Amino acid sequence: MNDQFGRTVDYLRISVTDRCNERCLYCMPEGYKGWEAQRDHLSAEEILRVVRMATELGFRKFRLTGGEPLVRSDILEIARGIKNFPEVKCLLLSTNGIRLANLAQPLRETGIRAVNVSLDALDPKIYKQITGGDVNSVLRGIHAAIEAGFETVKLNCVLMRGINEQEIWPMVLFAAEHGLPLRFIELMPLTRTDVLTKKNFFPVGEAMQLLSQRDELIPVLEKKLGHGPAKYFQLKHTGATVGFIGAMTNLHFCETCNKMRLTADGKIRPCLGQHGEIDLREALRNNASDERLRELFLEALRQKPMEHQFRDNYQPSRPMTAIGG
Repeated sequence: MNDQFGRTVDYLRISVTDRCNERCLYCMPEGYKGWEAQRDHLSAEEILRVVRMATELGFRKFRLTGGEPLVRSDILEIARGIKNFPEVKCLLLSTNGIRLANLAQPLRETGIRAVNVSLDALDPKIYKQITGGDVNSVLRGIHAAIEAGFETVKLNCVLMRGINEQEIWPMVLFAAEHGLPLRFIELMPLTRTDVLTKKNFFPVGEAMQLLSQRDELIPVLEKKLGHGPAKYFQLKHTGATVGFIGAMTNLHFCETCNKMRLTADGKIRPCLGQHGEIDLREALRNNASDERLRELFLEALRQKPMEHQFRDNYQPSRPMTAIGG
């Protein structure tokens, strides 16, 4: 499918739950208790019907997200069901890694091609400050994912000034040691507006400058390392592959956007950084025809904006954990 700006939209990120076993500063507001009731989450059967409809409209790439997708007990069933559709070219997963150690091999056997793991710090105290979790559990999950033989295991690090900037170089060395692509991501206003301030915002351009003081950044042009907007570089001496995702500072960030999101409660969201959503759950639970579901998908596509509103004093209507990663 092409949107009104000529962009090919063929990538659907599917949030299977708004629950999470961590409390990341940039994803879930402090004291948040706004989770949907379990009955309001799409069932595995409903998710697979949406995926089937999406493949008929030209979607070829799918990513399972949350919340934390691995807290959902039927995650393997959902993954196997998606991979059984012959039109699906690749199935991916984003996780915080807490439960990955025990699930990496079964997930790989479902046909999931690649895994992104959130890792915002290696220092246990800093990691706990950011997420409330235990970094050692995540590291065990990363090692299990490597051993399971995924095509790619990527690390994602959200940059926060005054919290984890001192972790940038240790993260690079860790990524180089294990041969894992590492992506640095700018903080976005996805919990409350005051989460993103001039005091705690750390632009990817500054991270690049810090790294260039220690090593030479060589642009990676010969191959694409994912389906998103990251710009990748090879560090000449350490050998690390490092990507930068600058949603706030890159004014061309949205020009090639190819994705939409399905929230855990069954809304199609054309843009992470705008409020518009189309309700599929109501249609699914009222026995809507395939034709009606296609109409709703196409309406969401028509609503896909040229760019996000994060730079315009964006006021999130619901936090990242409720929207999906």
